[in-house]
Amino acid sequence: MATEHFDVLIAGAGLSGIGVACHLTKKCPDKSFAILEARDAIGGTWDLFRYPGIRSDSDMFTLGYRFKPWTSDKGIADGGDIRQYIRDAATENKVDEKIRFKHKVKNADWNSREKLWTVTSDVDGETRTYTAKYLVGCTGYYDYDEGFTPEFAGREDFKGQVIHPQFWPEDLDYTGKKVVVIGSGATAVTLIPSMSREVESITMLQRSPTYIVPVPSKDKLAIRLRKFLPESFVYSIIRSRNIMLTMAFYNYCKRFPQKARDFIFNFNKKILPKDFDMSHFTPKYNPWDERLCAVPGGDLYKAIHKGKADVVTDHIDKFVDNGILLKSGKTLEADIIITATGLKVVVLGKINVTMDGQPFDVTDKMSYRGVMFEGIPNAAMVFGYTNSSWTLKADLIADYFCRVVNYMDDKGYDEVIPVNHDPGMAKKSFIDLTSGYISRVKDQLPKQGTKGAWKLHQNYFRDWLSLRASRITAKELQYGKK
Repeated sequence: MATEHFDVLIAGAGLSGIGVACHLTKKCPDKSFAILEARDAIGGTWDLFRYPGIRSDSDMFTLGYRFKPWTSDKGIADGGDIRQYIRDAATENKVDEKIRFKHKVKNADWNSREKLWTVTSDVDGETRTYTAKYLVGCTGYYDYDEGFTPEFAGREDFKGQVIHPQFWPEDLDYTGKKVVVIGSGATAVTLIPSMSREVESITMLQRSPTYIVPVPSKDKLAIRLRKFLPESFVYSIIRSRNIMLTMAFYNYCKRFPQKARDFIFNFNKKILPKDFDMSHFTPKYNPWDERLCAVPGGDLYKAIHKGKADVVTDHIDKFVDNGILLKSGKTLEADIIITATGLKVVVLGKINVTMDGQPFDVTDKMSYRGVMFEGIPNAAMVFGYTNSSWTLKADLIADYFCRVVNYMDDKGYDEVIPVNHDPGMAKKSFIDLTSGYISRVKDQLPKQGTKGAWKLHQNYFRDWLSLRASRITAKELQYGKK
């Protein structure tokens, strides 16, 4: 099959990939592009995960695209609604016609003489090749092929089912069953209230507590404003308010960690049953050292109040035939064990990046403004916020990328490479979290610098200035022609 050429190739048709494609359509209308999607559907995370209760842990007024208002009353949306929102954005902007499904990108090689990327993808065992002037990675940050599950002694002795939420069986019947969910992150606090309505009992087994905070399931202000304001105005108002509130709370937590700990603890204590052991909701780390878990409508607390859900803090000794034996000597009986133990983090969807056919180690390179990487020409990667909605950063990155493309067109440039002029600059991890799924792979992730355009900011307002108001002619950007 002949090699096809596009101005831009986008890897991934999830929230980020569709967003970048929509930005290109609006801001670079003359550019040809294609989206290479490994799966057979739009939506990425929101199509892959199908476990009960799957929902966002960020409000949809900020998780939604800047250019497409979220019109539902729900502030926190379920997976199906988010999936449809992404599909609608793709259809409305006609980018769904640009998607090549079942195209798993395997390799991307930069040709320094031709100033082009050559991208190879696997399509049902057949290799297809594309060339492009620009490459944008929108593959998320985790492995779609496998989740993270620790080795549990005695797993083969357990007579029930063991399930990882990333691969939820469509026909799973948990009615009247005893369920144990291993983990206390966003997946666990989503699964438990949803399943609690049908199971006999469900227990969240955690090795250590996580910060959990209740949030409204609907935005009452948005509902009121919609009665007399246009939808776009309401979206802008609520989006701006939520950005400011989220950033204010994050900064409060980082600046006054003990006060933030006390605030979250006391808030949870008021909501939980009076005799509840609060040690299960008292993490050892400070707020936002790891991502907080949002509970819309307080549904987790309601399940605990009804006696259908429980929390146990202990370490696993081994699996036994009827459940899990804990280090304390207690056995948690279970018919189903759900290993909500996290994701397996990967960079660029495991795409092998080479330069003129030679291996290129991206893990030793620093990110430039959170968009490009030093030494890699004509390429961008979308990686959203860890302390706020992913899409806030994704929108800024897409907008910045379009600015670079248009500038290069205007000046006749064929190549742009971020160059670090301070070789002595210290480097640190690309993601500044202590979460287990990040700690496990820190040596496999790219880096960030400690100053200037190489330092990443978990701050929308600083990034807005950095990405929307910065000069495309900055000294770190080296432009060239054939």
